[in-house]
Amino acid sequence: MTNLINTTRLTVFWACAALLSAGPCLAQGQTDQQVQSVVDTAIKPVMQAQGVAGMAVAVTVNGKAHYFNYGVADKENAKAVTENTLFEIGSVSKTFTATLGGYAHATGKLSLSDKASKVLPDLLGSAFDNVSVLQLGTYTAGGLPLQFPDAADHADKMLGYFKQWKPVYAAGTHRQYSNPSIGLFGYLAAHQLGMPFDEAMEKTLLPKLGLTHTFLRVPQDQMSVYAQGYDKNDKAVRVGPGALDSEAYGVKTSAVDMIRFVQANLKPASLEKPLQQAIATTHTGYYTVGDMTQGLGWERYTYPISLDKLLEGNSTPMAMEAHKVQWLNPPQPEPNSVLLNKTGSTGGFGTYVAFVPAKDIGIVIMANKNFPIPERVKAAHQILSALSE
Repeated sequence: MTNLINTTRLTVFWACAALLSAGPCLAQGQTDQQVQSVVDTAIKPVMQAQGVAGMAVAVTVNGKAHYFNYGVADKENAKAVTENTLFEIGSVSKTFTATLGGYAHATGKLSLSDKASKVLPDLLGSAFDNVSVLQLGTYTAGGLPLQFPDAADHADKMLGYFKQWKPVYAAGTHRQYSNPSIGLFGYLAAHQLGMPFDEAMEKTLLPKLGLTHTFLRVPQDQMSVYAQGYDKNDKAVRVGPGALDSEAYGVKTSAVDMIRFVQANLKPASLEKPLQQAIATTHTGYYTVGDMTQGLGWERYTYPISLDKLLEGNSTPMAMEAHKVQWLNPPQPEPNSVLLNKTGSTGGFGTYVAFVPAKDIGIVIMANKNFPIPERVKAAHQILSALSE
């Protein structure tokens, strides 16, 4: 056993040494082999310890994408994961919703400062007379819950729920992470674009981003590459329908498309002007809670960031509890050196995305098991730290 441990340590040592020796060559581009040694060291132990059937990892370094695929997409047929396997990305979907809202804002269709009931007159006379579109997009409406109550978790019930909802806090004072909150934000954005949300995503945002393998409802001809998810008991599960599901947690995508989305966020200059402005809106800091600065969809940290601080920002208390916020007035454009990230989970899938624009590096981790968020953050932090040397 001692020899095995020593051999493992030497393997890790030489892998890290090889990467560090290549540090000065980073600007010329890392090879797949150099990146693979770092990714394997971080990912393989997590998969084994957490019992993850399959995982797709994509890394972008100086504009070049590297793909690393592990395990199987479906245990029943042992089909291997590839960079084209579709994964549910859960709440990472919120970054797409935020970008669509930013696009509606950039094209003059949606004002982030308008009250929600001004945008959607069905809400007049409700608490949303006092809640802005931006507050919905940044979880500060006044205590909307993490999920819809079961009785309201249907497309035809959600407006009735919003009309009778009573705030816990004054609008703008507390962050309460919430699917109904950013879900309604996306609903309003699509309303102002003059089409249903799914249509706005599929006919407006996704094509403009060059994402051809990203879906809200997976077409029948793509079901063969849709990974099977597994819950904590290894039962096969996939996400089901719910109120504002597309807006809050409904995207299914591949490593190829997800890293392309990250690259668009890293270097948006090649995109049309309104989309550049939309991405800038999502990266803008609106308020702080501890070391985390809330963007629109994305969450932001000064970089370099310690693992402890990144774990704290992505912790269960941050997701489940209300936190007083400190608004930035005016909102703070993206500084020179930041890390932006977002976690996402469904019953059978777990995702983490992080990128550092100043270093032109980013990572996507997608798994067909909802394994613990701290393990995703640790692995990504380890990989990004090595790549930024």
